[in-house]
Amino acid sequence: MRAVAPYVPGEQPDPARRVIKLNTNENPYPPSPHVLDAIMRAADAGIRLYPDPEARALRERAAAVYGVPAAGILVGNGSDELLALLVRALVDPGDRVAYPVPTYSLYDTLVAVQGAEPVHVPFPEDFSLPPALADARARLTIVCNPNSPSGTLISTGRIQELARAVRGVLVVDEAYVDFARENAMGLVGRVANVIVLRTLSKSFSLAGMRVGLAFGDPELIAGLRTVKDSYNVGRLAQVTAEAALRDLPAMRANVERICRTRARLVSGLTALGFAVPPSEANFVLARRPGVDLGPLARALAGREILVRHFGALPDALRITVGTDEEIETLLAALRDLTGS
Repeated sequence: MRAVAPYVPGEQPDPARRVIKLNTNENPYPPSPHVLDAIMRAADAGIRLYPDPEARALRERAAAVYGVPAAGILVGNGSDELLALLVRALVDPGDRVAYPVPTYSLYDTLVAVQGAEPVHVPFPEDFSLPPALADARARLTIVCNPNSPSGTLISTGRIQELARAVRGVLVVDEAYVDFARENAMGLVGRVANVIVLRTLSKSFSLAGMRVGLAFGDPELIAGLRTVKDSYNVGRLAQVTAEAALRDLPAMRANVERICRTRARLVSGLTALGFAVPPSEANFVLARRPGVDLGPLARALAGREILVRHFGALPDALRITVGTDEEIETLLAALRDLTGS
């Protein structure tokens, strides 16, 4: 364990510190008022009792929304827990786990903890699906789609081709897919080795509640259920998630606002000379090829604007789409700091 590099989350500043927080892909808008009402109603003496270990009401609501049988749905403490369960259930020490890189670095930590072998398949320059991924002979293959940190999307057709080509299970990590034009949910039930992950953290504005959903063949989901903690999702989180799934228009309205702001952010960054891959997430990747943007990230932090800089992509900044006002402040700071 001493040799395992832990996942390093984005900075979470003191709530008393007034910052423009564009580093962890949180939704800048609150959840549906119906969600907040549900939390208030559920915060009663009943919290002395354990939650439903099977999250049945939430699974039934998710089944109705996504068209997947409840037996093919597992609820997790965020999609991060579901990723950990997948590695725990499907991968033995020494097995290969493949994914295109650069991507969500938690995958590396989970694979290392399991004693498995990570197979890093580099993305092409345009972040399209690398053909070599299907040849990795992996027990588990993971595709973050839209990808983080690039924000780019691989078409459902290409995902289906990959699923039929890999030897083991294909996990499609769709944490950001509500901001994209298409998704892989239609493969669930049709392609037996596909598991799709969703989270309520991003589009539903519930990052603080930690609720994720796994969709797949009921036999695969049953296997995951055997390795999860008994009471992995609390009572308030289950109530909150169910209420959120009952008010999809509120979520979609926030998504539309973010997508409009995303277009303005991309336009502003492009005008400043940054290269920005086409994003279908609630963040963008701003690059200056060959230039280390670490100093720029630190200079922005000095102005109380937080963005994400990764060692794996030193010439890039990942920028969450905030409110229009936050993005205008960011662009003004970038103009000043870069002299553009």
